Amino acid sequence: MDAEQKAALEKIIDLSRRMVFFGGAGVSTASGIPDFRSADGLYARDFDGLTPEMILSKSFFYLHPAEFFDFYRAYMVHPAAQPNAAHRRLYQLERQDKLRGIVTQNIDGLHRQAGNRRVYEIHGTIYENACIDCGAPYPLEKITGSSGIPRCDHCGGVVKPSVVLYGEAPDKYVMMGACRELSNADTLIVAGTSLTVEPAASLIKYFTGKHLVVINREPTLADDRADLVIRGDVAEALA
Repeated sequence: MDAEQKAALEKIIDLSRRMVFFGGAGVSTASGIPDFRSADGLYARDFDGLTPEMILSKSFFYLHPAEFFDFYRAYMVHPAAQPNAAHRRLYQLERQDKLRGIVTQNIDGLHRQAGNRRVYEIHGTIYENACIDCGAPYPLEKITGSSGIPRCDHCGGVVKPSVVLYGEAPDKYVMMGACRELSNADTLIVAGTSLTVEPAASLIKYFTGKHLVVINREPTLADDRADLVIRGDVAEALA
């Protein structure tokens, strides 16, 4: 990112009054969490003939729960990760009442850890878990502090992470809130996402505001619509 792009980004942020941030895995790479869809990302790997999409599906969870949790603990949970410069900047913008909402595809919880409260986690979060039989809630430690299949202390049912698996629908109230914020925004920053996963990718169609900014290392489906496209690291751009 050059100085001219940095100045253009800051000018758009300065003029904004109802900004929304739409982020993906690239927002958290500076926190040490690997991305998914880059050339060397998690989704480019093979796991004994299975793709990550297969393992992270609703059907695989119910048919092979032990294998699901082995993969989930190894690759999807990063409890030691800390918010980076992008998360911290977004918290500052929310405190200034410029940022009206964060719509995130990430399940790492780093936006809330940074202090943001207007967060729409459309794919859920690793920090919420519940028994699929009785609904008893559990913290992340129920998953990370056990091996094999985590079981409910009350009824013995399987404790499932509150993340949206392939084949599951996102929470309708979270989606409604995200759509509301996007439709009311005057500025949308799309960052760290390839915009290839549905239905999340289609959400940006609700934005009809003045400024669209894209920050991503690789081209996205929103580039043609954007006022400003920055090829680079999200944390560096927002620092």
